[in-house]
Amino acid sequence: MAKQAPSHAPGDSPEPSHGEDIAGQIVLVLQGGGALGAYQAGVYEALHEAHVEPGWVIGTSIGAINGAIIAGNPREQRIDRLKQFWEQVAYRGSATSGWLPVFDEWLRNLSIMTRGIPAFFAPSPAAMFGIHPAGIMEPAAIYSTVPLRETLLSLIDFSYLNSKETRLTVGAVSVGSGRMRYFTNRDAPLDVDHVMASAAFPPGFPSVRLEGESWWDGGIYSNTPLEAVLDDHPRSDSVIFAVQLWPAHGREPKSVWQAMSRQRDIQYSSRSESHLERQKQIHRLRHVIRELEQYIPADQRDTPEVRELLGWGCGTTMQVIELDAPRLAGDDLHKDIDFSTSGIQRRWAAGYENTVRMLEKAPWREAPDPMEGIAVYRSDPEAGPDTH
Repeated sequence: MAKQAPSHAPGDSPEPSHGEDIAGQIVLVLQGGGALGAYQAGVYEALHEAHVEPGWVIGTSIGAINGAIIAGNPREQRIDRLKQFWEQVAYRGSATSGWLPVFDEWLRNLSIMTRGIPAFFAPSPAAMFGIHPAGIMEPAAIYSTVPLRETLLSLIDFSYLNSKETRLTVGAVSVGSGRMRYFTNRDAPLDVDHVMASAAFPPGFPSVRLEGESWWDGGIYSNTPLEAVLDDHPRSDSVIFAVQLWPAHGREPKSVWQAMSRQRDIQYSSRSESHLERQKQIHRLRHVIRELEQYIPADQRDTPEVRELLGWGCGTTMQVIELDAPRLAGDDLHKDIDFSTSGIQRRWAAGYENTVRMLEKAPWREAPDPMEGIAVYRSDPEAGPDTH
């Protein structure tokens, strides 16, 4: 991605020492969001340069794709593979040579929706018969994702992925039962179908069959897989870099177009704040149970019944570092299909720069309240300074 790489100078890279003082496992959580996922690539580049390598990557949709490229390659190849992916899915071309941006954007979106992206998706022959006819082609979808399958197979070493050097988890939802499931290479080998299933966003993309069931993009159920990390068993002390592509907070819309865009932001931010508040309550209860153990007489503490109850307690701490993608000039309802070279470059650079700022603050060095269990550090991508 030589022409799309972020514009930081060689001397601007973060010091390669940040990862050394992080206690516990490092987790990278990646939302779904189509073209917005270029921001995630920039986040990972900054982490990589700072030697902050995740031991666990978990994602849905484009987050699953970026995550599989990261976990499915040796560390020294990951940035190049990410650049190759984003180069291949970039839309090139301008009808007005840039002098009429609104017209260019309209034509770009029209071209992507009608012609697809060669390395990503292409119109399905069945789509020519309209959206109602059944039985022409299974599964039902507007586009074919055969190009994506070929792209992923060329960029991801699944033998390396399943060596479990880095844990990968991808989220998908069952078409039939509506249940969410997280597939992880910790429990069973993953292949390209698991990544494809996590990125099978309907009705555009076809479902993928796994274990006799059809699966869709997990983002339609929960676009922020942070909850799977906080509910993991056995639990471990963790520093979690949660990359948010859709802003939960925003201005009141002044037009129907803005209202439609804001509705999508709210929908795909997936209530991450409320999930965190719930998890804080649960973690506090776990810590309370752990503290209660010292008040139980020793002769009762070791009985099977009491040991089982005390097993619900734990002393782990989770430090969640949120890296929120900024709103860029021109963002609208279709920002997630802005695969333009300039759009990819701007989002990649924003992810890199925001992460560098957060790494400089190194919030994980602050000792969290042991009774709370979860500490959250939020960035303000609009203003620069971070708050928690």
